[in-house]
Amino acid sequence: MDVPTVDLPELPSLLAAPSPGWVETTDVVVVGSGVAGLTAALHLREAGLHVTVVTKVNIDDGSTRWAQGGIAAVLDPADTPAAHATDTELAGVGLCDPAAVRVLVEEGPTRLRELMRIGAEFDRHPDGSLMLTREGGHRADRIVHAGGDATGAEVQRALHAAVRRDPWIRLFEHALVLDLLRAPGDGPGGLGPACGITLHVLGEGSEDGVGAILARAVVLATGGMGQIFSATTNPAVSTGDGVALALRAGAAVTDVEFVQFHPTALITPAGAGVPGAGRAQQPLVSEALRGEGAHLVDGDGKRFMVGQHELAELAPRDVVAKGIHRVLLASGADHVYLDARHLGGDFLAGRFPTIVASCLAIGVDPATDLIPVAPAAHYASGGVRTDLRGRTSIPGLYACGEVACTGVHGANRLASNSLLEGLVFSRRIAEDIAAGLPDQAQPAATGAWVGGGGWVLPADGTPALQRAMTRGAGVLRSARTLAGTAGALGELGTGRGVPRTADWEATNLITVASALVAAAYARQETRGCHWREDFPTADERWLGHLVGAIGSQGRLTSQWQGPA
Repeated sequence: MDVPTVDLPELPSLLAAPSPGWVETTDVVVVGSGVAGLTAALHLREAGLHVTVVTKVNIDDGSTRWAQGGIAAVLDPADTPAAHATDTELAGVGLCDPAAVRVLVEEGPTRLRELMRIGAEFDRHPDGSLMLTREGGHRADRIVHAGGDATGAEVQRALHAAVRRDPWIRLFEHALVLDLLRAPGDGPGGLGPACGITLHVLGEGSEDGVGAILARAVVLATGGMGQIFSATTNPAVSTGDGVALALRAGAAVTDVEFVQFHPTALITPAGAGVPGAGRAQQPLVSEALRGEGAHLVDGDGKRFMVGQHELAELAPRDVVAKGIHRVLLASGADHVYLDARHLGGDFLAGRFPTIVASCLAIGVDPATDLIPVAPAAHYASGGVRTDLRGRTSIPGLYACGEVACTGVHGANRLASNSLLEGLVFSRRIAEDIAAGLPDQAQPAATGAWVGGGGWVLPADGTPALQRAMTRGAGVLRSARTLAGTAGALGELGTGRGVPRTADWEATNLITVASALVAAAYARQETRGCHWREDFPTADERWLGHLVGAIGSQGRLTSQWQGPA
């Protein structure tokens, strides 16, 4: 199938940076310190390998600790992996890889029990049994949670503690990954397998400046790219660094048009997002609150999801986000409300302490007040394309977690499958690496290794990029709005910055934004969390995937891959 194309800016195949001033060597370098990265590191250590973990700020500053809802896994004897798979594939609207889903639901319970053995403590009933709850798109109670709505924080705590106990896991904090190092080979440009990364490190006790870590395998676990939008639940570090690195290195990405907008991010009564540290980050109001009986209402207090879907407020996230957006378009308001008042203050404080604290911080008491909410960019269902072992299209380069596209999520991720995916596929990556790790190779004499040859974009264009993406490539899209966004990206892509953190991140942002716009423009249908106003229904001709790459002229290309 020929796919529609739109003009997008030229993108660098290499970031401008000095040649590495220091070099370290390890068996495996893991980039990212969330559930996927730390779990991979621990399993690699079990295999007897030396591991270096690179993380952008501090070990706990990624998306994992913000996860409120929980982890989905079949632990109730009345539930089945087949039922979990069905719910996952229904949410994915025809684009899930059934083999990947089967891996997730069948191996997930074992991986979750391993996490508990590491030290993660989940909420339990007085008799010691796990509390299981339900979230949007699930037709069974299969979600484990911790601290009510602080599951991610507990998972991060347990993994962090386990990593700190192992002296053979080397940790680089305050380190921004730059580019992939590749050995000489017979691939395009005379390049072969991945053999390390370049990075920029700042912070006490660490080498300062650009360096390199040579490794026999590289694992990307860098999380998402929510910061391409003005409103996001993602932390400030989520600038798409892993996807951008993979694109520059020549790897394939897929399904990047499918960005899930969490239906219920907390909005102040005045309508402005509640900021996190640095870039804007809006606290999410977990759909677990709706799972416990909270209702969505409009400004007149009327429930509007009833009749739109059989599960009403517990419909899949894209359905709920679209339902909210329709209300906002019709009313001109910038938020709707969650009504949890009937649940009672004591229950809310015990089950959802994080949400209650965030609400109280803006002067809203969920026990007596309606909670103002609106959609915000939350999760990227697509990413660096991998197989069932986490292998990308570049030998020696692996990806897991939100940065990867394993095929599990399809056109829309089912709630609480994300932490599970990180647990399951990081283990598979570790097993694959341990089974056939090559000798360390020396990097080819490319610009990343010797310095020079690349360029970056200036950071002062980032707010304009975020506004353009939110306006034209957010919840609602059309050929007109996407072309306008592409034009805005093109204007931003004409500048040149300097080798520094802000400009490196800005270049990553425009790289992943361009990949998303290219795919969203090409896919002429509405499916999952990709909603085209000009093509408002799903079309069976689009039951396949758009595979993106950076071509020889620095332009994004999208190739169609239909079903096997």
